[in-house]
Amino acid sequence: MSGEAITVAGKAAPRGRFPHVKRAGDFVYVSGTSSRRPDGTFVGASADPMGVTDLDIRAQTRAVIENIRDLLRAAGGDLPDLVSLTTYLVSMNDFGGYNDVYAEYFDETGPTRTTVAVHQLPHPHLLIEISCVAHIPVKEN
Repeated sequence: MSGEAITVAGKAAPRGRFPHVKRAGDFVYVSGTSSRRPDGTFVGASADPMGVTDLDIRAQTRAVIENIRDLLRAAGGDLPDLVSLTTYLVSMNDFGGYNDVYAEYFDETGPTRTTVAVHQLPHPHLLIEISCVAHIPVKEN
């Protein structure tokens, strides 16, 4: 199982030639993950008939963490296996909402964390993307 690249069925396909998850021994690396659904829409993003968008950092953060949970489960793990997490926010004005939702999933015993502001993400409706590393020991047969 070492070196295994995993693309998870039922999740939004990567927008490029890379896997959702890559295993390197007992470590599992999760590619940058957003709130994108398999149909290309985004949790926490809507537009009215005039094209005015409503973007919700809390909904997007929750969806990103749940997407990461699904990806980790496909690799035999779960959120408690995370050891490091990097969050990319389009605006630090969203830090409070992101931090509130993050605290619903993790406390001071959770993964190390770095949060940075970026100019933009791959779609204008995205406010957040998270990449992470988990320690999930390879199961011997």
